[in-house]
Amino acid sequence: MNKIDFLQFLEYRSPEIFKLTGEHMKITGVAVFLAILVGVPLGIYITKNKKVANVILNTANIFQTLPSLALFGLIIPIMGIGFKPAIFVLFLYALLPIIKNTCIGINSIDPSIIEAGRGMGMTKTQILTMVEIPLALPIIMGGIRISTVINIGTATIAALIGAGGLGDFIFKGISMGNNNLILAGAIPTALLALSVDFILGLVEKNLTPQGLKNS
Repeated sequence: MNKIDFLQFLEYRSPEIFKLTGEHMKITGVAVFLAILVGVPLGIYITKNKKVANVILNTANIFQTLPSLALFGLIIPIMGIGFKPAIFVLFLYALLPIIKNTCIGINSIDPSIIEAGRGMGMTKTQILTMVEIPLALPIIMGGIRISTVINIGTATIAALIGAGGLGDFIFKGISMGNNNLILAGAIPTALLALSVDFILGLVEKNLTPQGLKNS
């Protein structure tokens, strides 16, 4: 494959690449956002209700271990094809790291800090929102970063069920034996994953309490 030919191909296909990248970001972004809305509260809940912790974690782990292609296939008879089933599958894939890291983050807090909060007359809600979540935030963000990066890669398979995204290029390239098409989908996907991971790393750094940064 000639490098110049590939660059010319990218230039010619650039409008479509930008369009598919936008679709890819939308699919991944919505799925991870929903996983955060569900996963963080669940992670907090299982730290306070340890009897159900294994049930919730094992259930999320089942979705994580199922092959993505199989999960997409299983969901088609229920939800059909397109954007919504893709979001649902990616949402399931994103849950485990977020739930697990939220649980680990809160459980790793020194109990003496919680006791100090109680000694100051703080309520359970105040301790959670003003002590536990801020201190656990770096670990929670780690789970969000993992989920996002994994989902950016997994979202390429969503093209098989008509959800769009950069997977369109990859699967068209495979079916046509066209390496230019494959790379036009694979390279932006990899760059997107690296860029998002870097940005979320900056967000994590800015949200980390100053005391934790110093330590």
